[in-house]
Amino acid sequence: MHAALATLFVVAAPSGAGKSSLVKALMAADPQIDLSISHTTRAPRGQEQQGREYHFASDAEFDQLLADGALLEWANVHGNRYGTTRQGVEEQLQRGLDVILEIDYQGAFQVRKLFPQAVLVFVLPPSFAELRARIERRGEDSPEKIALRMENAKLEVQQAGKFDFVIINELFEQALLDLRSVVQAQRLRAAAQRQRNAATFAAMGIA
Repeated sequence: MHAALATLFVVAAPSGAGKSSLVKALMAADPQIDLSISHTTRAPRGQEQQGREYHFASDAEFDQLLADGALLEWANVHGNRYGTTRQGVEEQLQRGLDVILEIDYQGAFQVRKLFPQAVLVFVLPPSFAELRARIERRGEDSPEKIALRMENAKLEVQQAGKFDFVIINELFEQALLDLRSVVQAQRLRAAAQRQRNAATFAAMGIA
């Protein structure tokens, strides 16, 4: 896959909408897409491991990334900071890999300014009631933290209309199919097909 064909995908959603599960399933199904691992100051949850789900960093380490101008985007979410290094994303794209970022909507808009061709996808829950139920089923948050997440979700979902694609994660299998369809559609764009299948285009005299 030629580097010029690589696409940067950005997936954002309220906490509990299922974006992490969708991205993980997409990665398992599509070897041509690579996940960009973000840095965060929050503590690991459950079975999360350093360098797999996130690069877990101290506040001082995150401050240094900011001071060095190393971050493509960053945001404060639920009292913790999250950020993506620009160098890491650029290296992945240069290797010809499609890259997916799983970040907050604030970061998504920062990415769009630096990578105007990035494809932004917002994942919505089917309802606020279902969103709360999913967060509660995780069993990781106090009632106060759940209340904060729900308040933030009301603001976050208002950003959905500013994204290129919106996926409603009611049935996981359908939502995954929708996400895979977004990725495939970008690979079938005329410019990408022209470069990927140059010989066919030339043989048929397509300019």
